[in-house]
Amino acid sequence: MAPASRPLDIITIGGSLAGLMTSISLRRLGHNVRIFERSPTPLLHDQGAGIVAGGDTQDFLNDYDETKTPSAVPSNTRLYLDKEGNVIHRESSLQHMTSWDLVYHICRANFDGVKSEYIKPDHLSRARRDGGQGMYQYGRQVVGLESAGSKAKVSFRSTIDGENQDDVKDELADFVVVADGASSEMRQLLSPSSPGRTYAGYLAFRGTVSEADITPEAVAVFVEKFPFFHAKGIQILAYVIPGPNGTLEQGKRKVNWVWYWNVDDSSDEFRAIMTDKHGARHKWSLPPGNNMVEDVWETQKQRARDLLPPQFAELVLKTESPFVQAVTDLEPPSDGKVWLLDGKAVLVGDSVAGFRPHTAASTSQAALHALRLPQVFRGEISREKYEEEVMDFAKRLQKHGVELGNRSQFGNHPFGSGYGDPSGADPRKA
Repeated sequence: MAPASRPLDIITIGGSLAGLMTSISLRRLGHNVRIFERSPTPLLHDQGAGIVAGGDTQDFLNDYDETKTPSAVPSNTRLYLDKEGNVIHRESSLQHMTSWDLVYHICRANFDGVKSEYIKPDHLSRARRDGGQGMYQYGRQVVGLESAGSKAKVSFRSTIDGENQDDVKDELADFVVVADGASSEMRQLLSPSSPGRTYAGYLAFRGTVSEADITPEAVAVFVEKFPFFHAKGIQILAYVIPGPNGTLEQGKRKVNWVWYWNVDDSSDEFRAIMTDKHGARHKWSLPPGNNMVEDVWETQKQRARDLLPPQFAELVLKTESPFVQAVTDLEPPSDGKVWLLDGKAVLVGDSVAGFRPHTAASTSQAALHALRLPQVFRGEISREKYEEEVMDFAKRLQKHGVELGNRSQFGNHPFGSGYGDPSGADPRKA
């Protein structure tokens, strides 16, 4: 791909982390980038989720965050607990933990200069306004993508209340970044033979608790450590992430926990968990915001009392707004291609491959794409070389996630607990 002789008009489909990261790196090259985000609000809602900030994510923030906002809490030790809460294994392992909402607001500050409580005003003023223009256009759900001569045609409709949501409009672009996630409609449209998103057989209950609200016994295993508990059909883990408005001040941060729980998607239990208190059924996630049916949450809290080490049970019982994500798989495109429309569009982020969360690699994948794609635009690497690297990463991590998840939820983890039962009987049925 030869370097462009003029600034390109680029449309990015999807305004979450992958779309933002890629848009920032392309805007910095001097191109004009518009993000089409289907959410009807100017800012995406806080996902309430922690992120393990891997090397690519840190590299992206180091290279592109002009606000230089501190973003991570270090974790120096990985711990494994038994049912009684005793540490049965420890290993030195430096990792950096952040939060979805902090990274999102850092990216918005760098893409289109959005002000927020997450970014100090003097830090926001550092964000470079050189390069191309950046526009975040919310309330635009893309419904079509096709070639139109030398350009790509993006068709969309409004999702904003009060606007005509049946009226489909078209915009032309020189290039399109497809970042609409693991349920990517554009990938299904343009690569229909590629595998679709599938349920892996278990859910992830999630939540956060203020660091100030946990007991000294919990502090001992959670603060700046990465503890796990395994039993048959169960894995739970936790780590400290930035607190409200991204604060890293000790005592004001949050403890983020993730509890994997096997559930058949045809069961009454699955339907109950994925139906919110307003009666709406959700396919892939029950979002935060006090949406869980009270009886469902009471059942899970009782399971926490019965099945988890006391430190983990404490986190679950003190969580006020739990949410749930279905653990899913999305294999890379079967034809090995991430370039679409004869090179006028490219898949990025989870639309390339959806990893199980055990890999902690979803944000890293987005960052990798944002770091490497500018090299293609500058003519430093070919599209084929880029595709090879992207697909290699996707295949390795997608396979690794399946292996980790299946061992954790359907096999025997080396630090798993049988609650003293040498037969390894399922403790959830005791």
